[in-house]
Amino acid sequence: MPIVLNLDVELAKRKMSVAELADRVGITPANLFVLKSGRAKAVRFTTLESICRALECQPGDLLAYEPD
Repeated sequence: MPIVLNLDVELAKRKMSVAELADRVGITPANLFVLKSGRAKAVRFTTLESICRALECQPGDLLAYEPD
């Protein structure tokens, strides 16, 4: 898929675990792992907003377009 979620990079920058981010965002660690691993087909804007708030970043810090 050409849209990539760079969640692992942002988590590493902040030395934050998936479990901690999931707790802050209010979703399960399993659902967050689906996003992190690139297996998600969609992400809700409310979830993206919550992730950006928790990581203090912009959506562009998380999302990248990488053509096939």
